[in-house]
Amino acid sequence: MIALRRATKLYGTVIGVNDVTLSLAQGAYGLIGPNGSGKSTLLNLMTGQLRPTLGEVRIFGENPCNNPHVLRRLGVCPEQDSVYPDVSGLEWVSYLLQLHGFGRRAARQRAADSLERLGMAPAMRRRMGSYSRGMRQRAKLAAAMAHDPELLILDEPLNGLDPVGRHEVTVQLQEWIRQGRGLVLASHILHEVEAVTQSFLLICGGRLLASGSAEEVHTLLAELPNEIHIRTNDAAAVARRLVEEGVADSIRFGGNESLTVATRNPAVLYTRLPQWLEESHIQVHELRSTDESLHALFSALMRIHRGNA
Repeated sequence: MIALRRATKLYGTVIGVNDVTLSLAQGAYGLIGPNGSGKSTLLNLMTGQLRPTLGEVRIFGENPCNNPHVLRRLGVCPEQDSVYPDVSGLEWVSYLLQLHGFGRRAARQRAADSLERLGMAPAMRRRMGSYSRGMRQRAKLAAAMAHDPELLILDEPLNGLDPVGRHEVTVQLQEWIRQGRGLVLASHILHEVEAVTQSFLLICGGRLLASGSAEEVHTLLAELPNEIHIRTNDAAAVARRLVEEGVADSIRFGGNESLTVATRNPAVLYTRLPQWLEESHIQVHELRSTDESLHALFSALMRIHRGNA
């Protein structure tokens, strides 16, 4: 479906994508990385909007740049807004479908169906200048999906959506994957991508650092120094046990019987905690890594790539 061989994109002296080689079979993939990591540049190479400075990019075996045959098979949702304020969502999506070769009547029907699937039926005839950010995002997704492409390439598609909107869009993407179609979804938030697919590509500093399943990503996280938030009915007892077992480097207490544990051995804590709780009859209501865990993973992978670990 997608193949890159030593693809590099330079912006003058700035490296956007650095020597990326990958081969992706038909399926769904999450492209994960912090803001500024090179996700958008990599997606723009895949969609032919950018040419690689070095190396090559192939989509369905062909160069995507100025290639209508390939571009008809893609549906693209860019991160930036690309809508026209003085036309309706229905008119905008219909026009894009006509550019794909659909007749006026067929384009309008397909546009209406796609907008309705994305929850835009009540607003599809309103001017897009009146849309909220979340509505604009839904309209962009409807435009990307309306011509039934073989591969969707989405850059931060859940940005600007409220929790209900995120759920509804996630359901649509899950259905898309169940139909056997391709998807590449870029995000800087792990759990958003994890709700859609279990296959990940990790990118940082323009480099592809790792790839694998959600289980493998979480295994990597469990092996790195981390902070773990615990909410329990007896925070003091949990803290004592963690100190006695030597898995806590530091502990901070919060309100509502909660504590945050810094540990260099998260995997040990995760493995032993259930037994400790059973022995002491302590209840844990919440157990989660802090939001910094993904950044820790990227930092560790960067050190490995630089030969510092």
